[in-house]
Amino acid sequence: MGNSLQEQLLKAGLVSEQRIKDVRTDKRKTVKQTGKRTPPAEDPVRQAAERARAEKAAKDRELNRQRQDEAQRRARENETRQLIHTHRVVREGGDLAYNFTDGTSLKRLYVNKDLHARLVDGRLAVVRQDAFYELVPAEIAVRVRERDASLVLVHNQPTKQPDADDPYAEFQVPDDLIW
Repeated sequence: MGNSLQEQLLKAGLVSEQRIKDVRTDKRKTVKQTGKRTPPAEDPVRQAAERARAEKAAKDRELNRQRQDEAQRRARENETRQLIHTHRVVREGGDLAYNFTDGTSLKRLYVNKDLHARLVDGRLAVVRQDAFYELVPAEIAVRVRERDASLVLVHNQPTKQPDADDPYAEFQVPDDLIW
């Protein structure tokens, strides 16, 4: 049974030796013309190596994506920090306390009367920069809020004119009422 099919057919007398030679030469010519050979049997070790290489490449791509995301996040934080630092309002000689909340805790900034009025009117805002609180103009507070809304702690909206049918319109809140 170790004989090939061609040899078995030759022994049985079903084909001639010339016919076997012709078939072999035809096969060789077609392989040479097309440049294709029968694919070698797939090696399981080679397949495992290819899978490992593909998994490593996918893992590396994910790690690079995470690193790029982290770098972009840090760049945005630095831009925000720089924006706050360059546009902060200096608050020297503050004798008036302005109270606000940061999360669940009550915080206090000492400002002068002009800064207090600007904070109440909404022309200034209180933002958190690292462990400190800064006063910035309202336009800058809007830009900081676009980048990270959790940094803007106080940004009052400008007061509107009272409605015509408001029954308490003639009773204004006194300016010296500060909480």
